[in-house]
Amino acid sequence: MTPERALSGVPAGKVAENIATEQNRLQTQPKNRLTAREMESMTALCDTFVPSIKASFKCSISIQAFYETSASMVGTPEILGGYLSEKLRHPLLWLLRTALWLLSTWYGTFVLCGIKSLSGNFPYFQRFSQVEVKHREEIVLNWSLSYFTILRMLFRAMKFLVHLIYFTQLDESNQNHAWKALDYCGPDPGHADQITISNSQSDADRLGPLYQALAYNLRPPRLLLPAQKSKPKTISCDVVVVGSGAGGGVVAGVLARTGYKIIVLEKGSYNARSNLSLLEGPSMDQMYEGNGFLATDDMGMVILAGSSVGGGTAINWSASFRTPDHVISEWRNEHGLDLFGSEAYAEAMDAVCDRMGVETGKVPPECESLSTSVLRRGCRELGHKVHDIPCNAPRNHDCGWCCFGCRRGHKKGTQETWLVDLLESGNGVILTGCKAIRVVHEDRGHRRRVAAGVLCQYGHESSDMTLFVESKMTVVACGAINSPVLLKRSGLKNPNIGKHLRLHPVVMAWGHFPNYEKKSYEGAILTAMAKVQSKDGYGAVIQTPALHPGMFSALTPWVSSADFKFQMTRFSRTAHIFTLVRDRGSGTVDSSGYIRYRMDPRDEQTLKKGIEKMIRIMEAAGAEELGTQHCKGDKVRAKSVSSHDFEEFVKTVKGRDYRGLTTPICSAHQMGSCRMGKNEKTSVVDERGESWEVEGLYLADSSIVPTAIGVNPMVTIQSIAYCVAQSILQELRRKIPKQSRVNI
Repeated sequence: MTPERALSGVPAGKVAENIATEQNRLQTQPKNRLTAREMESMTALCDTFVPSIKASFKCSISIQAFYETSASMVGTPEILGGYLSEKLRHPLLWLLRTALWLLSTWYGTFVLCGIKSLSGNFPYFQRFSQVEVKHREEIVLNWSLSYFTILRMLFRAMKFLVHLIYFTQLDESNQNHAWKALDYCGPDPGHADQITISNSQSDADRLGPLYQALAYNLRPPRLLLPAQKSKPKTISCDVVVVGSGAGGGVVAGVLARTGYKIIVLEKGSYNARSNLSLLEGPSMDQMYEGNGFLATDDMGMVILAGSSVGGGTAINWSASFRTPDHVISEWRNEHGLDLFGSEAYAEAMDAVCDRMGVETGKVPPECESLSTSVLRRGCRELGHKVHDIPCNAPRNHDCGWCCFGCRRGHKKGTQETWLVDLLESGNGVILTGCKAIRVVHEDRGHRRRVAAGVLCQYGHESSDMTLFVESKMTVVACGAINSPVLLKRSGLKNPNIGKHLRLHPVVMAWGHFPNYEKKSYEGAILTAMAKVQSKDGYGAVIQTPALHPGMFSALTPWVSSADFKFQMTRFSRTAHIFTLVRDRGSGTVDSSGYIRYRMDPRDEQTLKKGIEKMIRIMEAAGAEELGTQHCKGDKVRAKSVSSHDFEEFVKTVKGRDYRGLTTPICSAHQMGSCRMGKNEKTSVVDERGESWEVEGLYLADSSIVPTAIGVNPMVTIQSIAYCVAQSILQELRRKIPKQSRVNI
């Protein structure tokens, strides 16, 4: 049954209701299950990072109110308690809760806080909540610089969580108490016009182009029949694809267009254009892996990854680089992968860029962001070359909220392109809210076991059921974090699964530009870059980020509550640029999805070169004040300091340690955890994307990339997935005559 036939007779209003219900299901408010002791310490910590204080300068009423509003006054501890109870997943979460309990005792407080926790009156020892706020600030600042890694981790975790929650939580009218003081408008003001439903709008405009392909809108609901507890319901198709992002979306679209029946399993929800909130907190909760709270095991790196229909392509910043020539050469010559540099791969990149509508050339100045304007001006003053970034959106696309989804559909992620091909072919459906449990594979007397399909947990509204999606071919495309977890859970034993993870480490620098017209969150996010050259091809690029109040606050150094609040009031006029390294170092993903990563010293040196270049760019662009995100709060008033003192500042920041939990390091690109190679001793899949262990099991996502790429990887991932799809297509044509293809 095709999606068009299945949907016939379903009112558009019911479809909209189904979509909204599915989104709400994934966005329920977590319940706080922390104990009274834990909450006592949690509240004290929240009010240490965000206390109620008096502004020491003349300011507006809104800024004064911001200074006087503590975290507990707006319910931040309760919200954070809910996230710790139900939503956060981290191997050391138990340690954080243990620390909270210890801080609720006098002896635990003394052990973790030292003599600064003592009172001048008998009995001297105090619980953390009883310590004066001034001394609590000194204590947590000492944690950030402590010799003991565990205390630095405690500081990093609590600072990140408290600030992110405080600046993204919403009241009944979807407003945050601090936005006015920060000169932040909230969701894009232009979004209101986009979501006004009128009779002239098509269903695709109102509900998104994929609304007909969502399985829970099909009638009759063949995929939603109650399952027997003893036996999962079985549904059949030619190919089941786990994941709908840059890899899975491409494979699904390519194969569906050729007539094969495809089922796409996506654990996230479908966020139609009209249903996008463009609110930072809800968007991260709904569209990002781990609800936006994902980090390495030591809290050394914050990781951002997409988790909705479209995956990372729905929330990325549009950059669309073809695979660099030196990377292609390395993969071909050093890794023995003849695919790269072949005519087939060049054709794949052409096909991908054409389908995504990739455009090159310079963006009109009025459409660029504050940070991009700063980058261009600083590089021009220093004589550095600026490179325009190709994007899968029109050159006048100036949405600074695209990290929360594209309200106009101008950014051509897979949910606007390849998955639309799936829909229009009439050969596939998408099951959202459907989590793969394991890949089923059988011993059929072959040299290898043979993939038979995917067992998954499908939840919609109040019902959960176990489904077995039986298929001729199985494609895993869950991304570099989740694909190795699924393979391990499925019993695969290849020792390379979960290893060789690359993360493109990022560090940022900031500058205050009060005289620039544009605000920090307005304009196209990423349209220009500079380079940090390297002789061996492992250099870095300097680009611009999207930072709304939550992530801005989480990354801003905290050396005192007064300094932090002052920095936040300058949010709308603070530009950021970042250095992204093509990393030599690697990490691992274990069977629980926990991430371990240790930066290579050579990568740290490259970051330091980037830090120096960024500082000089900010100064040349005219920053009033500039600095880094090191925990010591390194900053300098660039316009009033002498050249000698400025050079001393540059020397200081370049000499900092960036591997010891002293500076927030971020990653938006995860690669290589199930890498492609020439043999099973060094890789997980062959050049065609097929598993060395299981016949008919293919991988087609960022996990099979051989090494770090060094630039935004979307085009590379899609091009590799396109080639994998061609390999699958050849095998399907050999095994499955057209007349025997399965109907959905």
